[in-house]
Amino acid sequence: MNREARESFGAFVAARSGRLIRTAYVLTGDQHAAEDLLQNALAKTAARWRHVRDNPEGYVRRAMYNEQVTRWRWRGREAVVAEPPDLPSSGPDVDLRVTLERALLALPPRKRAVLVLRYYEDLPEREVAEIMGCSVGTVRSQTHRAIARLRELAPDLAAHLAPTGS
Repeated sequence: MNREARESFGAFVAARSGRLIRTAYVLTGDQHAAEDLLQNALAKTAARWRHVRDNPEGYVRRAMYNEQVTRWRWRGREAVVAEPPDLPSSGPDVDLRVTLERALLALPPRKRAVLVLRYYEDLPEREVAEIMGCSVGTVRSQTHRAIARLRELAPDLAAHLAPTGS
């Protein structure tokens, strides 16, 4: 990578890494795993920087999604621990976030990813379809099914979820 490309890549990382680490965290559910996921995706992006300069954020998202799906396939379900992790102090917003996080982690990987990309990243269906390597119709049906499943897993979230017809 030449000096100009290094500077361009460095500027991209400085400008977008905050948003990308949040996306990685929502995909993984763990800060350390999110950092690893983003670091690996950025390494892949740096190696292909000449080719992805037009849409580097999309490339990073796609790389994170693909790597996380691979991790889900090979690692299986979450590890059982003797003691639950410490939870943040209580309150209506905190309780709602904890409930949402638990419900999201209970979803299958593709359903979780489609919700993260559509609602957390606020991406249009077309872009989500590109990232996930599927059709817009699949994104719509996965979104609909994921929201329905969230309603089953956490009925107290129903008032905060998008209507079923969206």
